[in-house]
Amino acid sequence: MAFYRQLGSVPPKRHTQHRDERGNLYYEELMGEEGFSGDSSLLYHRGLPPAIIDAGVWELPDQTLTPNHPLRHRHLRLPDLFPGDTPAKTDPVTGRRLLLGNADVRISYVVGKGASPLYRNAIGDELVYVESGAAVVESVFGAVPVRQGDQLIMPRATTHRWLPTGEEPLRAYVIEASSHITPPKRYLSKFGQLLENSPYCERDLHGPSELLLAEGAEVEVLVKHRPGAEVVGTRMTYATHPFDVVGWDGCLYPYTFDIADFEPITGRVHQPPPVHQAFEGSNFVVCNFVPRKVDYHPLSIPVPYYHSNVDSDEIMFYCGGNYEARRGSGITQGSVSVHPGGYAHGPQPGAYERSIGAEFFDELAVMVDTFRPLQLGEGALACEDPAYAWTWSGRGPGLR
Repeated sequence: MAFYRQLGSVPPKRHTQHRDERGNLYYEELMGEEGFSGDSSLLYHRGLPPAIIDAGVWELPDQTLTPNHPLRHRHLRLPDLFPGDTPAKTDPVTGRRLLLGNADVRISYVVGKGASPLYRNAIGDELVYVESGAAVVESVFGAVPVRQGDQLIMPRATTHRWLPTGEEPLRAYVIEASSHITPPKRYLSKFGQLLENSPYCERDLHGPSELLLAEGAEVEVLVKHRPGAEVVGTRMTYATHPFDVVGWDGCLYPYTFDIADFEPITGRVHQPPPVHQAFEGSNFVVCNFVPRKVDYHPLSIPVPYYHSNVDSDEIMFYCGGNYEARRGSGITQGSVSVHPGGYAHGPQPGAYERSIGAEFFDELAVMVDTFRPLQLGEGALACEDPAYAWTWSGRGPGLR
């Protein structure tokens, strides 16, 4: 993301001496992407950034993936994953339950009220959608408040922690990439500015507003990484607190985007999913379906036409309103539909006809399309609605 920002104290010229009032040097850290060839920021620390005094194993929650075999559409009921008083005992990092994953992206869900430990994802960027609740996300770049509807982009290898606020638990849908997550290239000028045809602009993106200047010694950070095909965790103990940054500047930092600021692109006839795209990673895209006026051709059919995902799996998280095409299927707030590549899907029976004449859809959903097949995590297997695959025919095991 090539949007420049500065916070705190930095020297007039990069890679030059920067000292405190007593003459002590601050330690410069370049945090950059693509081997010094991508976006970067320069951070100035009081302590040595690489100084650790211990490292041990962090046993991650169950990361097992199971093939979607036999192949079928699936409906995941995420509210079933965190019943009763579970949220009071969980936090937004260690409490995540894996729903779906492949080599490019992993999707999890969590409900929690506890403060998370310090955490860093060294595999890729994260996009966290806040379904409900609020929190402050503290990081080496400073503090970023998040609330219902926000999509937080957290760059790879950024040390941070989640501090839920208020009485309501934080409900979060987590998209973890094995790459970077950026605005689509077609929305950007050759110098990285968001264009006039983009459904959002720089004013809609909100970075850290204040530095933390934390102090402390022997501070533990949980690090997620991938030495091979398997995702694993390490507990690193730092000699000094990572949040000791006195200033930074650059184009790489965490930021939030409120889904309500996504401006929908509509047309006379039904528009394909790319008009809803908000972000992209390697081999996947993220789309936002928001309340909007719909097709205005006199013979239009506003719900999607039936379509086959020849090259991708389509994962839809229903997080508000009433998704017209899924009415009658059991889909509700907090549902996820899994429509794998391989055969057609589309509106439920009757939705095609009912949509004729509609002028507005009040729906809210976050969609992930992947270009390699997804497998099922333990969370998906624990909350699946077994009847969903047969809702287009009214027939299936036990329904004949």
